[in-house]
Amino acid sequence: MIKKHRRDLILTFDLLKSIIISSFSVCMFYVLISSFVLYGQTGVVYDDLSFKSKILKMERQYAVYLPPDYHLSSRQYPVLYLLHGYSDDQTGWIQFGEVKHITDKAIADGSATSMVIVMPDADTGFIGYINTIDGQWLYEDFFFKELIPHIEKTFKVKSEKDYRAIAGLSMGGGGSLLYALHHPEYFVACAPLSAWLGPSTIEELELALQNTNLDYKPEDLEPYFNHYNALAYIDGKTKEELSQVSYYIDNGDDDYLYEGNALLHIALRKKGVPHEFRIRNGGHSWTYWRESLPDVLHFVSQRFRRF
Repeated sequence: MIKKHRRDLILTFDLLKSIIISSFSVCMFYVLISSFVLYGQTGVVYDDLSFKSKILKMERQYAVYLPPDYHLSSRQYPVLYLLHGYSDDQTGWIQFGEVKHITDKAIADGSATSMVIVMPDADTGFIGYINTIDGQWLYEDFFFKELIPHIEKTFKVKSEKDYRAIAGLSMGGGGSLLYALHHPEYFVACAPLSAWLGPSTIEELELALQNTNLDYKPEDLEPYFNHYNALAYIDGKTKEELSQVSYYIDNGDDDYLYEGNALLHIALRKKGVPHEFRIRNGGHSWTYWRESLPDVLHFVSQRFRRF
């Protein structure tokens, strides 16, 4: 009887142990699944990535936003290049623009498609996104010949024009506009926000260059101006050439750059180029650009989706 009682106790203990272990396993399973699902609902941001540029002869930093399902899928994603403004760097849109929170929300509510967002640094070595007149700083060449190929080799992004867009604010707004104008074969959409268009005349350009150490010839001023002043560049192009990219122009009614953006809208209208033009309440501030970003994400997503 004693042996039988002991055997029953052992069996009961083993059964209880099995139940406890099983319950723990089930609980751990749900914890892991819940964590996995929660992780899958938010994107990931890396703000200190870099690679060596042969063109600029230095290490170049950039930041990237990866959408919530990036690590859960084998698909390739459309990509938005998002340019910062003067005095910021690749962390500007992350720190002040809240790109992760805004993009996560837009993807979750369906107003934006899942996309990779690349934010390069244009504040190291020489400030700005364009090539200098003396040819010593070739940032535009770097962007197209090195940065885009690097991104397409490193991340799961589509390499076709139909899945690549560009946007930016202030200095980056002007940079994004010029990149789309100069290289329409690269982008399906462009969204310059509060864009700085640079010197408005050749005389202003010459005056600005006097405050630099750049070496140039006087005869280089006019062709350089015509290439890097967006209004002058648009004036020299046809409607068909300018209509290869969908444009979304956005500027605040209290922004000191209102004139250049209004003239940009007028120049495209005169050429008969379809585009979106928005004037909203606000000035040249992060508050304004944070409010602009959801509309930008929706605009480029519509082009990615072939609305």
